Amino acid sequence: MTASSKTPLLDTVQEPADLRALPREQLGQLASELRQETVDVVSVTGGHLGAGLGVVELTVALHRVFDTPRDRLIWDVGHQSYPHKILTGRRARMRTLRQAGGISGFTKRSESVYDPFGTAHSSTSISAGVGFAVARDLAASKHHVVCVIGDGAMSAGMAYEAMNNAGAMKERLIVILNDNDMSIAPPVGAMSAYLARLVSSQTYRGLRGKLKRLMQRFPRFFRVAARRTEEYARGFWMGGTLFEELGFYYVGPIDGHNLDHLIPVLENVRDTDTGPTLVHVVTKKGKGYAPAEASSDKFHGVSKFNVLTGEQKKGAAGPPSYTKVFADALVREAERDEKIVGITAAMPSGTGLDVFAKRFPQRFFDVGIAEQHAVTFAAGLAAEGYRPFAAIYSTFLQRGYDQIVHDVAIQSLPVRFAIDRAGLVGADGPTHAGAFDTTFLTTLPGFVVMAAGDEAELMHMVATARTIDDRPSAFRYPRGEGIGVALPEIGEPLALGKGRILREGSTVAILNFGSRLAECLKAAEKFSAYGLSATVADARFAKPLDTDLVRRLAREHEVLLTVEEGSAGGFGAHVLHFLAWDGQLDKGLKIRSLTLPDRFIDQDSPERMYEAAGLDAKAMVAAALSALGRDRDAAAVRG
Repeated sequence: MTASSKTPLLDTVQEPADLRALPREQLGQLASELRQETVDVVSVTGGHLGAGLGVVELTVALHRVFDTPRDRLIWDVGHQSYPHKILTGRRARMRTLRQAGGISGFTKRSESVYDPFGTAHSSTSISAGVGFAVARDLAASKHHVVCVIGDGAMSAGMAYEAMNNAGAMKERLIVILNDNDMSIAPPVGAMSAYLARLVSSQTYRGLRGKLKRLMQRFPRFFRVAARRTEEYARGFWMGGTLFEELGFYYVGPIDGHNLDHLIPVLENVRDTDTGPTLVHVVTKKGKGYAPAEASSDKFHGVSKFNVLTGEQKKGAAGPPSYTKVFADALVREAERDEKIVGITAAMPSGTGLDVFAKRFPQRFFDVGIAEQHAVTFAAGLAAEGYRPFAAIYSTFLQRGYDQIVHDVAIQSLPVRFAIDRAGLVGADGPTHAGAFDTTFLTTLPGFVVMAAGDEAELMHMVATARTIDDRPSAFRYPRGEGIGVALPEIGEPLALGKGRILREGSTVAILNFGSRLAECLKAAEKFSAYGLSATVADARFAKPLDTDLVRRLAREHEVLLTVEEGSAGGFGAHVLHFLAWDGQLDKGLKIRSLTLPDRFIDQDSPERMYEAAGLDAKAMVAAALSALGRDRDAAAVRG
């Protein structure tokens, strides 16, 4: 298939088979059009841009050389897969990216046969790839398994665990190391491209195999010396000794933006059926789009923007974000407490700790994409009397749960967990939702677990966590802007395990935990239309629970609603557990626990996601009316 001079090449590519039919000399033009299409798409939708721009040529080369989808291609992290999505039948839907009912911002198995594995968190591709490779061998199939790992994902220990396993098994697996930010590569050019092509060729590797077989006739010490001489000679000229020691055959580094370098090497690797191979490709994040190349973060994640200028569109000024409130509050606490240190796992700007880092560079630590290490590192600091604040997204904190249990909770070490992105997060969808942290932390003995109802409360919780020196603690807060309450100059420590009442009523009690507080107050206003009045209380703490407050609400109201933006088994479960043992459930109390539903909720605006989850004011009113036996009114509220 060829394109006329008037038809863009990209218009002729509906799937990778069309790309493979193009003349080789047209692939550069296709890559140029693909890069422009990627920029145009993200300018309309927002999303991750820089990583995708860096892999345009690599994406074209991979789909040219490998028989996808029969050959399995796994992208890690999945946000570098936008060009891949465009080439695999999803171009027409790309302007629905990260929107309700639209294309996911990551690879997703249910979305396309070209996405064999979902990778919204990082550093999982090689482990999954080993599984795919073993399954292929068990089925006596011959297809290839290719993992593209980059954008810092090699900073996580899981990647090396997988490589160690694959190397020991001598599994036929191809790993493409997309080195776009780590600065581990020597300069690339004609010599390195020539060497990469040479050592990846069947001729070289065939000769290498013959020499290995010949070496079997020699004493063991001679065989070992010869093997090491060959490996370290390649390591001297090309690098990659670490990967060789893990059992991978190393090829590279090669220029990831030069198709004349990429395609021959990938063809050689494809056609040589040996054990695991790592191809080291050097790319430039944000490549080919000047505003991205000039940006400090290479346009890693952007809102909608002007293609010509790169200027990102901003909404009207509103209250500060919860992330900023946390960052500023932590700086203020650290100004009067030199024992405070800040820790993050490759998310300094996302968690706001870049602000802390500028003010206290010696007390800030970014450990890379290594949440397990971050937790235990914080535990070590706490054991020596420091006050570590580990700022980690809820969805990523899940990766360090074993360390939270064994290295923090069992030893009662006062690590402070600042849990950002609690609840539903909008465009990033279910993979980034903070749904489970309340549940998995409140099960741990001795843990203090807090949630901020507004941004002023968040400041108080930062101050509270600073003062807790005998046990671990956590406070959670959502993505996005606060609700606009007045902020104090500095937070004041809260009494542990004590909530607050914001509004008094008589029939319905709403006990909130977290950022649904504003919706709870809206619900209370709506009850007057039904001849009811409502009390609104903010628990603040899921653990220790304010049992006096819970008991009072249960005794003085007909209906008690608990509200939280987390999964079942969290705050509401602890309230029910207490009420059951306190005998309150034997006295006719009507109680309903509003949590996230037992399903994953796809991307949308946070407001619509919470409506779908049944955690908005309308759902609260309907739940209370239903508990009172007013089903017709409840149905009318639900609409």
